[in-house]
Amino acid sequence: QVQLVESGGGSVQPGGSLTLSCAVSGRSVGYYAVCWFRQAPGKEREGIACISSTDGRPYYDDFMKGRFTIYSDNAKNSLYLQMNNLKVEDQAVNYCAANGRCTGYVAPASEWDYWGQGTQVNVSS
Repeated sequence: QVQLVESGGGSVQPGGSLTLSCAVSGRSVGYYAVCWFRQAPGKEREGIACISSTDGRPYYDDFMKGRFTIYSDNAKNSLYLQMNNLKVEDQAVNYCAANGRCTGYVAPASEWDYWGQGTQVNVSS
């Protein structure tokens, strides 16, 4: 059984940066494909980026590319999401997930098996 615990959320002003962490236990972080999703109030959960377990490459949703960077640290068995130049519309609960499809794009949320509890990101002036 894989357990995922996110941290690093908080409140920032527009233009600010945050790095989210996802501690993985039960399996090594590279055993499954891993990803970050976010969900804003009243909206569906949307994929941000994933790392393939097959080739270790990151893949990004087209709308997230450029400001967000996903990476993992095998020594810490953790997944990270660096978010730069945050905008008000980035305000959401961010989730990490594991064991889904990451083959050039982030598969829909329904295709991922393991989820963390989420961490809130607030962006306001």
